[in-house]
Amino acid sequence: MAKVEKDNKESEKITRVKKLIKKRVKELEDNGLASNPLLESTTWKSDIVEDSVIPIRFEDEPLCEDKKHRVLSLFSGCGGMDLGFEGHFIASKKSFAKDSPLIDHQLNDDWVFLKKTQFQTVFANDILPEAEKAWTMYMRRFGYSENVYHNASIVELVKMHQKGADIFPQNIDVVTGGFPCQDFSVAGKRQGFNSQKDDWGKKRAENKPTEESRGKLYYWMKQVIDIVRPKVFIAENVKGLVNLGDVKDIIQQDFASADGNGYIVLTPQVLHAGNYGVPETRERVIFIGIRRDALKAEALQALESDEIPDEYNPYPKPTHAGTLKDKSLLPKVTTYDVLKDLKEPEESLDVSQKVYSKAKFLANGSQGQIEIKLDGLGPTIRSEHHGNIEFRRLSAEHGGKHSAELKAGMKERRLTPRECALIQTFPPDYRFIIKKTTGNGYLVSSSAAYKIIGNAVPPVLAYHIATRLEELWPKYFRV
Repeated sequence: MAKVEKDNKESEKITRVKKLIKKRVKELEDNGLASNPLLESTTWKSDIVEDSVIPIRFEDEPLCEDKKHRVLSLFSGCGGMDLGFEGHFIASKKSFAKDSPLIDHQLNDDWVFLKKTQFQTVFANDILPEAEKAWTMYMRRFGYSENVYHNASIVELVKMHQKGADIFPQNIDVVTGGFPCQDFSVAGKRQGFNSQKDDWGKKRAENKPTEESRGKLYYWMKQVIDIVRPKVFIAENVKGLVNLGDVKDIIQQDFASADGNGYIVLTPQVLHAGNYGVPETRERVIFIGIRRDALKAEALQALESDEIPDEYNPYPKPTHAGTLKDKSLLPKVTTYDVLKDLKEPEESLDVSQKVYSKAKFLANGSQGQIEIKLDGLGPTIRSEHHGNIEFRRLSAEHGGKHSAELKAGMKERRLTPRECALIQTFPPDYRFIIKKTTGNGYLVSSSAAYKIIGNAVPPVLAYHIATRLEELWPKYFRV
């Protein structure tokens, strides 16, 4: 009897899928095959997976009914942190142990599909319109409306709230944010709190308060924490911040003052992405704050101790020997592991793989004038383009060492947006270069794609942070 009921339900679902597809095809015809999600997913091509993995959600089904924890995302970019907190995306098989409970199923010999988490993004924000386009294009597969994403400055949003506007959702459990890093980065001018850029990344006008400069936007994140009072907040920035005078300590103290000194802000830690299954030499400082009055008594005591017990430490332990010499860890994931299935740009059907920066090689030792190592970690992918993007391979004349590829006739070129994205552990079915559905031009160009990819938190690193927090949630908080 149970089997009959199960078969009937499956038959009903298949019928509903057919009706849904028929309905959407009709919409495509009515709209002249324009701006429809089904068309975009079926015409999009990948070198790695046969079809874009887009779960079908029916209109009468509740959104994320099994998601328990509500996330408010600031400085969201194209969603590296958000995707990590969401889960349910494609990753390299070598980024996880064979028997990892985090794997939902294996797609093929090289790629796996990760399990979903209990986190749900209810608000996202960034000033870059191209980041919004890429984010909404991918995240709608989870049922998210484009209204979740707010293309606005955090300064404007907080000021609107202060004037009585209903801006931020209620009942927020987690706030995440990678506040702008250019003013703290070793690759930048390192002006820190004295940034001459405003909250939109433009030159700061003389009458613009310094509190609204790009270097102090973390403080506006702190004000959002004051407003929504999450149980946890996670802030991310470049490693260079740690070595910039007392900047780290000031930021830590300011975050701790949120909600009337209501948060324990743990000692920030620098996480190397290569030690978490990411084929990249990316290092980021992570701040984690936890609201005191939401904690169980034993958790509060553990988190306030001079040395936090391992069973209460929210920072994920390394999984891979990226920079560590530890035989108990998995081998580092190399750039070859994630790039080997890609076709060369001239042969690829993937728009994000077909193009690359044509900036010529410069023999002056400047940034981006080296080729990547296929047997090791890739370089830190930066939010830049043209002459600062590393080479996929150099010619023999310029010191190229990938001799087998050169002998096979493969030419000197820089990394494509898709290759940069895979090194960052974005899934191979994430669309970065997006053409307009009518007329010429792009919603997200190749230059914009390089920028938003380089700004992002590696999704696999964020997934480890999210799943560790998910594991500790019942241990930390009262029901």
